[in-house]
Amino acid sequence: MRETRHSFRVMTYDIDFAGVVSNQVYVRWLEDLRNLFADQALSLSDAVARGIVPVLARTEIDYLAPARFPDTIDGHMWLEDTGRAKWVLGAEFVSRANGQVTAKARQFGVFVSMESGRPVPLPEEFRSDSHR
Repeated sequence: MRETRHSFRVMTYDIDFAGVVSNQVYVRWLEDLRNLFADQALSLSDAVARGIVPVLARTEIDYLAPARFPDTIDGHMWLEDTGRAKWVLGAEFVSRANGQVTAKARQFGVFVSMESGRPVPLPEEFRSDSHR
């Protein structure tokens, strides 16, 4: 259960001057996947009700192959690793047009107290041994 999938249709506003999906678009798609992932594990509204919020600390992306309009890109995100307070999400994007992996990513974060702004122990919903 600690994974999510979503398809992204490449739109004209997603492509850059070279005619390929802009690197910035992958960051937006990661945000979409992370929000979908949160909805399954611990929704943002439930986290806020507990007085905590997830904070993204770092994003790593390897751009592996170009994606072009009018392709559809299948995104997949999973819980890759956890610690006392940290979480790591892995992600992969695959072109439906040719089956190539267009990008792989990892995102690192923590939950913080809305009151103090300090990291808090990882919520139980993220302490799963469900790794990919």
